[in-house]
Amino acid sequence: MKMTKAVKAILSNYESDNPGTKANLARILMQGQLGGTGKLIILPVDQGFEHGPARSFAVNEPAYDPHYHYQIAIDAGLSAYAAPLGMIEAGADTFAGQIPTILKVNSSNSWATSINQAVTGTVDDALRLGCSAIGFTIYPGADDVFDMMEEIREMSAEAKSVGLATVIWSYPRGGKLSKDGELALDVGAYAAHMAALLGAHIIKVKLPTAHIEQKDAQKAYEKLDASTQAKRVAHVVKSCFNGRRIVVFSGGAAKGSDAVYQDARDIRDGGGNGSIIGRNTFQRPRDEALAMLAKLVAIYKGKE
Repeated sequence: MKMTKAVKAILSNYESDNPGTKANLARILMQGQLGGTGKLIILPVDQGFEHGPARSFAVNEPAYDPHYHYQIAIDAGLSAYAAPLGMIEAGADTFAGQIPTILKVNSSNSWATSINQAVTGTVDDALRLGCSAIGFTIYPGADDVFDMMEEIREMSAEAKSVGLATVIWSYPRGGKLSKDGELALDVGAYAAHMAALLGAHIIKVKLPTAHIEQKDAQKAYEKLDASTQAKRVAHVVKSCFNGRRIVVFSGGAAKGSDAVYQDARDIRDGGGNGSIIGRNTFQRPRDEALAMLAKLVAIYKGKE
């Protein structure tokens, strides 16, 4: 595998990391149809924990099977597959070495009243299963976020010490944030920056709206042009050490295909590194999902 200049440039931004961690980042960046471009598409399947199996998979029953998701990610030529412990374990041997995996090491559920996640996997699990990275969610704004920050500080340090990368899902909610504030531009940029400060190699955030939530931030945003989604993406990327960290954006709830494609164009045009897209693919029939992913690849390659 000959590493491209684009990937070498990205890896050079991670100045403290050991060769093992950089090698695992390179495996993700060099994998699949977008390998070597600096762009990524990751398939995350943690929705069973978050929303329950029926809400996640009943619309496309083959998706109850963990092998289905591995195979979709491989056949579509994606960059990586991310899932909780049980999902990774259920296909770890069959699909070993065929696609980089990210072990999601904390999870929530739709019944909980606290805004928090339980630790459900370990760095040792990730090593045992041949994963390239661990994934962890924080909820900036929640009362329990300080505990979550301390948890990922410890787990990330352990992961880096054994050559694994760290992916942080940074989803603002709770505290004084309004519902609109969860997707506000200033809040999203702040949440992404927090993930960078916590040592994430790859940062996952939601696409922001033009809303500005924090009164204290209003003045700082007066001159910023946030009129298009691509410009808002560019601001989030700039907030991650001026683009020195990999930033991918979630697909969110199921939506029409045209909206999915436009999101990808805006991420591309704003300088984002790609999409981490779950329900908008695995809740569609396999052929439709593969066709959608092929078009997303073409968009990130600048061909659509």
